[in-house]
Amino acid sequence: MQAPRLVATDVDGTLLGPDERVSPRAAAVIGRLVSEGIGFVLVTGRPPRWIPPVVQQLGVARLAVCANGAVLYDSVADEVVWARTLAPDALAELAEAATRALPGCGLAVERVGARAFDDAATQFVAEPDYQHAWPNPDNSSVPRSELLVRPAVKMLIRAPGMSSDAMVAALQPLVGDAVDLTFSHPRGLVEASPAGVTKATGLAEVAEWAGVAAPDVIAFGDMPNDLEMLRWAGHGVAMGNAHPALLDIADEVTATNAEDGLALVLERWF
Repeated sequence: MQAPRLVATDVDGTLLGPDERVSPRAAAVIGRLVSEGIGFVLVTGRPPRWIPPVVQQLGVARLAVCANGAVLYDSVADEVVWARTLAPDALAELAEAATRALPGCGLAVERVGARAFDDAATQFVAEPDYQHAWPNPDNSSVPRSELLVRPAVKMLIRAPGMSSDAMVAALQPLVGDAVDLTFSHPRGLVEASPAGVTKATGLAEVAEWAGVAAPDVIAFGDMPNDLEMLRWAGHGVAMGNAHPALLDIADEVTATNAEDGLALVLERWF
């Protein structure tokens, strides 16, 4: 591949090291490519309110495709540019399917406002017995019925005693193509987005806006929610710590996120 015109990267497990920090080496090469006029975009499962701490470490990032492709967030303007949502009836159908396929599972939904921290306490709403996969101190606990009354950019389905792969296998036959199922955490968490919404579709919109074709895009990722993005980009790079599904389809496998795998690739050109 020649020098890319747009660089897209996942955040957790890819851009961030095990210490949840951007390494000085990664920050330096990203700074250089941006100074040369190359596009740079974060593409993550995170919601907008979890983007500012990452942007602060880089100093040059502006756009972030969030919630696995369902949201485009402008971190400089602190503005949600667009959002793709699951309607209440779709949420209700998905909740019913999850209960049938995964008895005892816990549910939560992610919503967005016009800005990252608009009504942050009600953006992530979970059932009282929902067991978080990661610390999330700003959520609200409500009965399941209240999860389903407003549009959401994704539903999170939690079954801590199962693998996420097994959860998808159990749920997929019941939902078909009505929603997009994926995951970014291997132990008992499935993330459901509107049908056809993936990191690839979100990145494609950013690339079109920037006037960059897919062959000129390089994308980095480590988990199944990155699969479509790596397939879509002209050069898809899986981290050395990636899920086996990514290792199978990537154009290249780099070092792990603990070994500056992202920087190792980008330093070929920048």
